[in-house]
Amino acid sequence: MTDHVHDLRSVREATDRLLTAVAKLDNAALAEESHLPGWTRGHILAHLARNADALVNVFEGRPMYESASARDADIARDSGRPLEEHLTDLRDSGSAFLATTEPDQDWSRTVELRNGVTDLAANVPFRRLVEVELHHVDLNIGYGLGDLPAEFTDREITFLADRWSGRPDVPPVTLRLGSENPENAESPESPAPTWHTGGTEGTPVVLTGTGDALLGWLAGRGDRGARLTVLEGGRLPELPPL
Repeated sequence: MTDHVHDLRSVREATDRLLTAVAKLDNAALAEESHLPGWTRGHILAHLARNADALVNVFEGRPMYESASARDADIARDSGRPLEEHLTDLRDSGSAFLATTEPDQDWSRTVELRNGVTDLAANVPFRRLVEVELHHVDLNIGYGLGDLPAEFTDREITFLADRWSGRPDVPPVTLRLGSENPENAESPESPAPTWHTGGTEGTPVVLTGTGDALLGWLAGRGDRGARLTVLEGGRLPELPPL
């Protein structure tokens, strides 16, 4: 069961880590390419700030973004700002998001996100946590998938495995948490955590690897599954873009 109080605390902690790391950069570093094609580090920071604003809209019953084009324009507009402006915006927008979650409210209600996607209000804090943590990785400033908290990695694997479930363009895939050595992936005394994803057509595939490697494949980040071992099924499937 989702614990939004726990997730909000995690959002605060992840945001503090992000702000501390970004504060060590300079204006020139913000203009450099991130891990996301076509986006500088400044684009990522602008997106994170505007995403916090958008989630305030969600909690207050407004559309998350005015439109897709307006969202993109806001990110482009804010991407080239100096470091101090980015830091102030990140702090202020993140604080505004957290403040919106403080009043008593019905956390079991359904809210609408982008593109008609709906979810329970109680799940929104974790969605914000995903934005902060994965985009911290995307900044390419020394925080990698392997640095993510283990609890977050496990939950995001579960979330993404569910997201890819039922997709006809993805074969049935079983993911097993293990070490980089497949001989150590599982033992009878302690079965490895396992996830299932994909559709029902095609040759079933069984993959094993560390949590960060599994997450990298599911999220299209890092080495995108290069360190995973295919135990059954022939080859590593290619996932469509998120």
